[in-house]
Parts: sequence; C-alpha cells; structure tokens
Amino acid sequence: MAEFDLGLLLTAALFAGFVDAVAGGGGLIQVPSLLMALPAESPATVFGTNKLASIFGTGNAAVRYARRIALPWGIALPAALTAFAFSFAGAAAVAWLPMALVRPLVLALLVLVLIYTVVRPDFGVLSGPRLAPVLERRWALLAGSLLGFYDGFFGPGAGSFMIFAFVHFFRLDFLHASSAAKVVNFSTNAAALAYFAPSGHVLWFVGLGMAAFNIVGAVLGARLALRHGSGFVRWVFVVVASVLIARLGYDTFG
Repeated sequence: MAEFDLGLLLTAALFAGFVDAVAGGGGLIQVPSLLMALPAESPATVFGTNKLASIFGTGNAAVRYARRIALPWGIALPAALTAFAFSFAGAAAVAWLPMALVRPLVLALLVLVLIYTVVRPDFGVLSGPRLAPVLERRWALLAGSLLGFYDGFFGPGAGSFMIFAFVHFFRLDFLHASSAAKVVNFSTNAAALAYFAPSGHVLWFVGLGMAAFNIVGAVLGARLALRHGSGFVRWVFVVVASVLIARLGYDTFG
C-alpha cells in the first residue's frame, strides 16, 4: 500500500471517529476511503477492516458518555443484545440478499428521517416522558433486532438510524440517544467482526492503525457533544443525514 493511501485511511478514520461519536454515520467516510485505497480487496475484507477500526472508537465514545451522563441502560442493553445476534445474521446475509433493492429503500427512509427532524425544531432537544420499563425493554429488543440486522448487512447510516429511533420511540434527547447508540453500535461491530475475522476478511495492520486515529476522533467528538449538548448533536445529525442522502442518491441513480 502506498504512503498516500495509508495517510488517506488514517485521516478518514480520524474524521469517521469524530462523526460517529456525535451523530453516527462514520462509515460514510471510512468505507469509501477503504474502497479507494484497497481496490484489489474483496468487499468482505473492506467491511471487516472497517468494523475493526470502528469498534475501538465506538467503544471509547461509549465509555466517555457513561462517565459523564446517566446512560439509558434499560434501553441500550436489551437493544445491544439482540443487535449482536441480528448483526451477525445480517453480515451472513450479504451474500444472498439483493443489495440493489435495499439501497433505494434506505434512501427513502433517510429522507423521511431528515424531513421529520427538520420540521420539528424541538425534536430531541429535551427528553420526553419515558415508556413503562417493561414496554421499553420490549421495544428495545425489537429495535436492536432491526437495526442490528441492517448494520451487519448494509451499514451506512446505521448509527444515525439508531439515534433517530431512540429519540422518536423512546423519547430521549439527542445527547442520551447518541450515548445509547454507541453501546448498540459497539455490539453490532463486535458481531460483524465475529463473522469476518475467522474467515480472514480483516487486514489487521491497516485496521489497527485506523483504530488509533478513530479513537482520537471519537474522543474529540464525544467531548464536543458533552460540552454543547443535544442542540449540537441534533445539528450534526442533520448534516450527516443530508450528506448520507446525497451519497446514497448518487450511488443509486448516478
């Protein structure tokens, strides 16, 4: 690998860690960079290396959130549990589910999420009344199943979808929704690695180098999110969703 390509990957990992720690969507930066720098590698190796780099930044961000705010563990842990199992299933399903049918559906969902967030200025700024604990756990298990499968199978925007789901269905503010999403995202990354690593679809030297820069970005992102609160996370969420829509739109219709 050329020095330029390695520099590109490390820089991409830095920015991806920052974006992921705040509003999800780091894969939007990291995966295209890996595809550019490693054109000879299989998609499975690209995805596996991406998950290795991401899991360290996501885990670091989750720990930093947990130290500073009260994480909604009653939502995050059940969702992470089912997300792990279904992310593994999603990674295994890549071989037989038609990706061409998934991309337009994801694009449409992202457009709806963005419109809903923009037209409601108070959405996610403050926490709302929580659901009953039993009902909350049931919804968390369902959310983890759906989002985990999606992250294992396709990936881009998974963190953003998680944040939106935690704000809309569980009435968290954006800051606490982002913290819960990091716990679930760590679980989905671990599950995908459990599938890709044994089959040799991970470039360990590249992935661990990117992981170091991903951690630095995650530290910066989590620090800014904690300092500036839900309003900042909401703003970054809107920007990331807009860029993700543009990218998926180009891939689908370009």
